[in-house]
Amino acid sequence: MNLHRKGRAALVLALVAVVGMAFRVSWNALRDIAGAVGADDTAAMLYPFVVDGLMALALIATLVLTGDARRFALRVLGAYTVASLVLNYVHGLVPELHGRTVDWGRLADWDPANWALVLLATSLPVGSIYFGSDLVAKVLHHRPAPIPTEGTNAEESTETKMKRSTADLPVSTPAPITPNAAALPRPVAVGFLKSTLPAKPLPQIDPALVSSIERRAVAAESTRPRRATGRVPAVAKSTRPKRTPDQLLAEARKVTADWPDVKVTAEGIRRAVRTSPVNARALRDTLRAERAEGAAA
Repeated sequence: MNLHRKGRAALVLALVAVVGMAFRVSWNALRDIAGAVGADDTAAMLYPFVVDGLMALALIATLVLTGDARRFALRVLGAYTVASLVLNYVHGLVPELHGRTVDWGRLADWDPANWALVLLATSLPVGSIYFGSDLVAKVLHHRPAPIPTEGTNAEESTETKMKRSTADLPVSTPAPITPNAAALPRPVAVGFLKSTLPAKPLPQIDPALVSSIERRAVAAESTRPRRATGRVPAVAKSTRPKRTPDQLLAEARKVTADWPDVKVTAEGIRRAVRTSPVNARALRDTLRAERAEGAAA
């Protein structure tokens, strides 16, 4: 452990030494550039700290900040690195800058290039004030995320599980609904219609239809208690009086008097008379029997 710490400390010291020597080399070039654009001796001596010093500040900010603030610090670091590189390059191309014999405000022979270089050199101090203040403000207002401990993770996981919505929690499989195994009594055809043909038996109900009705009735039953819905209001009750079998048969005869035999069906009678399907089938059979008897006579 001690060896590891010593190695890290030696690496940091070596880095500081290299950065310090590089700053000394860049300081010479930036000082001459500052003097060429009109800075006095004191300003020219401080000018390298404005450019390379902000680079060091932006580098420290990138190690502290996160997200968009860190990307902003990286952009400032890259911009000032490029600016320092350009000014050092110009210092190497113009030997007159070394002896300070260059004309004041003249960094290149080509006028557009000279204007751009002078603008770059004179705008870097203003940019250092703006970007440096912004970086310091971002670092001071930065709140690093707390490092979670083992106990904190356990508490957060417990609290998260308690705050999860019901839809996110695992749903237990409901117990299967056991239908009532008791079979319903087999429906028996009730001869509520007074037929005038005693020799003609009432139609038999199809056993397959009865079995299907039984299966539907068993599947519809449930062990869950029904919720009380209260009394049906009087307005919702049907105001039509209940008709007797004789009245239904008389009404069916009247409605189907001009119907052809093909049209005399249970569905047609049910819609015309407005009765139940069971009554409609019985009426159909009775009417067809009457028509068959009339045709035979």
